Amino acid sequence: MSGFFGVVSERPCITDLFYGTDYHSHLGTKRAGMATFDGAQAHQNIHNIQNSHFRPKFSKDLDEMKGNVGIGVISDTEAQPVMVNSHLGRFAIATVSKINNINELEQECLERHQQFTDLSIGRTNPTELVALLISQGKDFVDGIENVYNKVKGSCTMLILTPDGIIAARDRYGRTPIVIGRRGNDYALASESHSYVNLGFETCRFVGPGEIVKITIDGGIKTLRSAEDKLQICSFLWIYYGYPCTEYEGINAEEVRYNLGRIMGERDDVEPDFVSPIPDSGIGMALGYSNGRKIPYKRGLLKYTPTWSRSFMPVSQTDRFLVAKMKLIPSRAMLEGKEVVFCDDSIVRGTQLRDNVKMLYDYGARKVHVRISCPPLVHGCTFLNFSESKTDRELITRRVIEELEGGTVRNLEAYHNASTPEYAKMVEVIRRHIGVDTLKFNTIDDICEAIGLPKERICTHCFDASSYGD
Repeated sequence: MSGFFGVVSERPCITDLFYGTDYHSHLGTKRAGMATFDGAQAHQNIHNIQNSHFRPKFSKDLDEMKGNVGIGVISDTEAQPVMVNSHLGRFAIATVSKINNINELEQECLERHQQFTDLSIGRTNPTELVALLISQGKDFVDGIENVYNKVKGSCTMLILTPDGIIAARDRYGRTPIVIGRRGNDYALASESHSYVNLGFETCRFVGPGEIVKITIDGGIKTLRSAEDKLQICSFLWIYYGYPCTEYEGINAEEVRYNLGRIMGERDDVEPDFVSPIPDSGIGMALGYSNGRKIPYKRGLLKYTPTWSRSFMPVSQTDRFLVAKMKLIPSRAMLEGKEVVFCDDSIVRGTQLRDNVKMLYDYGARKVHVRISCPPLVHGCTFLNFSESKTDRELITRRVIEELEGGTVRNLEAYHNASTPEYAKMVEVIRRHIGVDTLKFNTIDDICEAIGLPKERICTHCFDASSYGD
């Protein structure tokens, strides 16, 4: 995943850009960058943030970055923003993207005698590829249309020019862009909470496939109207989004609360209390508490001073260790108690299994796990949410393979919570996790909690449904 931030201001923008970009640290752990224009003079800095946080890495760059317009990005993948000089002029670009046909598009660019310069991740930089595709157009809109037409996956972008910022949302709106305003100044962001403390207020959400340009003198100008179809990622509300952010005007924490309330209202266990698996289970646990009419208590606490998400090792083994070290059980809360624990999802299942064992070791009498989304049956095709996870790594796929006699088939039956196949899958996962009971919310629950119809949100990782590439 990645998150970006841009500023168009009547005054030097670097302070706003620095803090606004930093507010996207929950969306990326590997690389970050900022770029500004001071008239025709460009400034760019990119750093690896795998062993440090964004702020200390970039604080030393602030004095040298001049200008009233700028963009920044924090990424789990490539180095960006990428700076380009082409027939369209000099520009910088930051993307939130997943390009499934990158090898095909790379070859096409090479055949057009275009070249790639950034191979720092051991392969073509996806953002540089998008920049080359844009440069094939007769103007920026034509170039962005070229990206829309050729990229299989998704691509949302900010393009920094000497006089402003062009914002282009993925043609199906799978990832968001929101615009904030402070007088005559504008902020463009992946997450709406990123500019609140900077004095901006949300003025509009960029629509799917929409292209807008913001300049200091001209304000917001629409260059391409929005598409009618929307497939925004439902997992933004479930997990990725910061709790107080909004997508399509819908608050992430409210959705998580609703998912817990819906689960609590229909559950049939009688626990002593409900507890979150922090942090992503907090909103759901609060909703469950009110829906089930039971106390909310913290039986498991997260230690954050040295273990934040934006400082995580590359090795999966080390990541599991860090995840375990962050969570500390409270024996006083757990001993002799029957507890419901709420979490956002189960991916591989290993981390949750280890957490559950720890809960029993610290005296819990019974442990029930409630998950805010349906089982993850498919890897994500459109975002980098599960880029490092093959389908085979998902616990659901391993269980389905086991139930289907060594092959993965009949997947549709495992999408539907009313089928015997689904019930068997959940029971095997329950035994693997080692809990007394395990339940998931359904896709209908997600739609109810968000307040959008199913055709307006992407649920591909739950049921393989989507449209577009």
